[in-house]
Amino acid sequence: MPKSSEHKPAVCILGLGQMGLVCASLLAGTDPGADADPNRPTVRMWGHSLDEAGALAQTRHSRRLEGFTLPDSVRVCIADAEALAGADIIVNSVPVQFIREAWTRIRAHVPPHAGVVSVSKGIENDTLLRPTQIVADVLADDPDARPRPFATLSGPTIAAELARGLPATMIAAGDDPAFADRVQQLFSTSYLRVYTNPDLLGVEIASATKNVIALAAGVLDGLQAGYNAKSALLARGLAEIARLGTAMGANRETFFGIAGVGDLATTCFSPEGRNRSCGEALGKGQKLDAYLRGSPFVVEGVATTQSVMDLARKYRVEMPITESVYSVLFEGVDPISAIGKLMSRELKQERVG
Repeated sequence: MPKSSEHKPAVCILGLGQMGLVCASLLAGTDPGADADPNRPTVRMWGHSLDEAGALAQTRHSRRLEGFTLPDSVRVCIADAEALAGADIIVNSVPVQFIREAWTRIRAHVPPHAGVVSVSKGIENDTLLRPTQIVADVLADDPDARPRPFATLSGPTIAAELARGLPATMIAAGDDPAFADRVQQLFSTSYLRVYTNPDLLGVEIASATKNVIALAAGVLDGLQAGYNAKSALLARGLAEIARLGTAMGANRETFFGIAGVGDLATTCFSPEGRNRSCGEALGKGQKLDAYLRGSPFVVEGVATTQSVMDLARKYRVEMPITESVYSVLFEGVDPISAIGKLMSRELKQERVG
């Protein structure tokens, strides 16, 4: 699928994790089902670890994504200034609790005209800011300058499947429709269909909160509670996600689309989902600290559970599943006891959203 662009854009990807690697491959024009695009962007990658960046640059492989080969056209940069020089678009794929630290480090090198698209999913502890808000807060652009465009790219996308070219869909959401359209054009391929959505708030809330529900889904898997319980969890989890999002000002419809129920279903059922896998280990009796120490990945839902609980209190939204996940993660409640408490709640009429 040809991209529409007035010039050959320069894209810098921050973060060397799974989604950063997949984004690099998508943007580098490795789509086997499309004609070569002479205007495909130049792509650079940056990571905070010099050792990891150096190894990726030399081998074109990463332990984070088995079987993946980074396209030769993607330049892995060691120096901050080199990575960001002349960038038209910066893709943020840094784990949410580390976004502030990373962007503070590179702030002096961020071009004033560069738009930002985030693929990170979570809510920052204490500030309760979403990924695009964290970046905007760090950059704190001159109020007299032209506003920098922000967007998020989200949806039911297991990185390993995208890396294999399996069909998928995503949402490019942003307050600036022209920038969202640009992101849509850049990332769309013969196997990845990208839709646009003006609800940046809703898409970022959906992408963060679904990780909390995925932890609960994993606990059910670990306890061998069955598919009936898991499907019910997904439905009721979606209801409380939508309640929170609409209380914050998001569009209710967003939570019943690709970035909402679509992403939630994939995260809850895929064996490759890191949040579901963490929950499964807890359901089998493993302690959280031990699991996190042994995991090569950041389990975003753990820290985000704290933030979502704070948001629920702030907006006075009832979120019983989130409360149960919090009690298991941080209060030492046994998973079986947490499920029992959920099942014994007062009987009532179903309410969605």
